[in-house]
Order: sequence, then C-alpha cells, then structure tokens
Amino acid sequence: MGYLTGRNPNKAGVYDFISGVNKSEDCRDLVHMQKSEHTIPEMLKSAGYATAIMGKWHCNSKFNSAAQPQPNNFGFDYWFATANNATPSHENPVNFVRNGVAVGEIKGFSCQIVMDEALGWLDKKTDKKPYYLQICFHEPHESISSPKDLVQKYLPKSINENQAQFFASVENADRAVGRLMSYLEKNKVENTIIIFTSDNGPETLNRTSKSFRSYGSTDDLKGHKLWTNEGGIRVPAIIYWKGKQNFKGTSDAVVSALDFFPTFGELTGAKLPNVGLDGESISSLIKTGNYNRKKPLIWSFYNALNQEMVAMRFGDWKILARLKNENKYLPQFENIYSGNWELVKNAKLTDFELYNIKMDRIEKFEVSKANKEVFEDMKTRLAKEYNALLSESFVWSRTTGKAE
Repeated sequence: MGYLTGRNPNKAGVYDFISGVNKSEDCRDLVHMQKSEHTIPEMLKSAGYATAIMGKWHCNSKFNSAAQPQPNNFGFDYWFATANNATPSHENPVNFVRNGVAVGEIKGFSCQIVMDEALGWLDKKTDKKPYYLQICFHEPHESISSPKDLVQKYLPKSINENQAQFFASVENADRAVGRLMSYLEKNKVENTIIIFTSDNGPETLNRTSKSFRSYGSTDDLKGHKLWTNEGGIRVPAIIYWKGKQNFKGTSDAVVSALDFFPTFGELTGAKLPNVGLDGESISSLIKTGNYNRKKPLIWSFYNALNQEMVAMRFGDWKILARLKNENKYLPQFENIYSGNWELVKNAKLTDFELYNIKMDRIEKFEVSKANKEVFEDMKTRLAKEYNALLSESFVWSRTTGKAE
C-alpha cells in the first residue's frame, strides 16, 4: 500500500495485513485502499503510460467485488491477480482473476504463471506507449510448494525437506525474474528501469500452522516479519536502469518503498498528485549514487511482535518506543477503529531505545546514555513525526467510515 501511494499506510487506514470478508468487531472486514488514494499507475497513466499488474494484489478485503475498488480503479489497464496468497499453494493455484473474471485452476507454479502472463502482456502490446508493469510474486510466502527437480537439488544442502522446499521456492522466483531479463535482452528493450525488492523481512519459522516451510534468514538482524526491528523492515533492493549510464555498485543510503512514487514522477515528468507524500525522490541515487535523506522514516505498527510499536530512522540513527496509557502498555491491535481509537490516540511514547544503525545494524548496543544530545533530538523528532501521523491516520467506523 505504501509503495503504491507513496504515503504511510496508516493514512489509508491499513494497519496490518488485510483479511477476508468475515465481519469483525474491529472492522477489519471494511479495510481497503479507498478511491481517494492516488497511485503510481494512476499517475503514470495520466502521462501516457500503459499499465498492468500481475500477481498478488492484497489491497482490499472484498477482492473482485463491486463493493470495493479493484486494481482497475487505481490506474491499472490490465490486471491478473489474487486477493492475497496463491491457493491452495503455489502449485496449481485456483484463485487468479483476470480483469474481473475468475480464471480457475492453472497448472504450474505461481511465479512462473505470473511471469507467463507478464510476458504475454508485453508480447500483445502493439502500441508505442511506454509502460509500467508491476509484478508481485507470491513466492516464497507460505503456503510454499516448489518444483520437484528444484527440491531434489536442495535436499543435500538442507536440514529437511521443508527447508529444501523453501530454497527451491526462492530459486523458482529467481528463475522467473531471469525470464523477464532475458525477454528484455532478446527484444532489445532499452531505457527501462527494473526494480527488484521485497515488502518485509522473512516470516518466523512455525509462527503459524502454515509457516512450517518459512526458513528465510535475516542473517544477524534482530527480529523477523512483523517486527519494527531491522529484521522486519530492512529488505534487499536492486535498481537497474537498462540502457542508461548510471550509478553501479552498492549503497547504504536509507531508502523506502515510499520513495518510488515521487521518483517515478520526477524521472518521467508525470505530475505528482496534490497530496502530502511521505517518500522523496531517489533519482540522484539512481543516477549518481549520491543521496542524503531529508525526511525521517517512521513506522507505527500496533500489532508488532516486538514490544516497540513505533520506530523512526533519521540519518545514521534509529529510535524505538513503546506506547503506554497511564500504567498499562497499549495492547496489540490488528486494526484501528472507533472502538480503540481513543486508547491509541491518547497513548504516550515511552521506553525509548536508541541505536546507531550505521555502526550497529543488528541493534545490539543501546546508546542513549552515551549520546544524550542525539537522544533528546531523536525523541523530539519522533514525537513530532508520530503526532503528525496520528493526526492523518484513518480510523474505521461502521457508521461514519471515520471516527471524529
């Protein structure tokens, strides 16, 4: 959601993964990306781009229903997607929808099916329009299933078959990316930016009944998916501008998925919407390798698995905090609605932790006492950023759609 809109997802009323349509007290069945949101494909379409999305959508609780906006309502000319995960697994999925029409069972594995559709769309594209193609693989998200030959390849290197399944799933997705790169080479496609990244850190093994094949590693980073520590939010990103002489190498610049919206606007000359974007253009990083972030990055995740629901990165420093109402810490919430809004709004930031991420990316050494001036400055900045986020956060209500 943040990637598509360039805004913190809390502002769109998306506080956790979007569940299905079962009615719940906390209004999770209402959650969706609302029509008022501006998106990357919408912006690029207005600048003459053809647009398509293939794979995971996961932006509404009522997928492929007139009750909520769908991909075509946000600037996508063509869509081939699932609501959330491929079901019953990556193998022979049954839940893909193409432009509003259910497809039924498709033989094969999800990432290759998605790439088949993407390359087919490119082949059938006869106009001269530039294009924006968004590919969202399901692999290696659970429920994992992988080609037998790849599983056999990794069995000698794995502790069990489940781990081999996970490794094979990662390679299968890698092969799908390779097919795209080969297609672009074969068809001599130039002046095209290819971005490969992820949405969060890896799942914790056996956290749920379905995550028994979740052998993803954070190396030495603290935490996993659903944490505000680096293991939950630090992900790989590869940017390649094919046909252009640009920066080549690695960078430790602080970049967010929120940044792609303004970046694409600057690089294409498309007009940005008249809304406050939380991301900032990283075009200078792509072109020269030089980039210094001006805006702090803030995370406010009320269902975090670690205790610190709020985190902020600014420069080399990262500060984390818990939330507290009087003598009680704020409990975990999957959604913010009229029934818990007062608790959230009135909770105070507390139990701060400070880390120098440039020197200590594994968040091993809490350094607030040794850096008192930085600590006070970061606390002040965090309070400002968090209060601003609260003021713009969307609160669900069955009667009004938003709590006062």
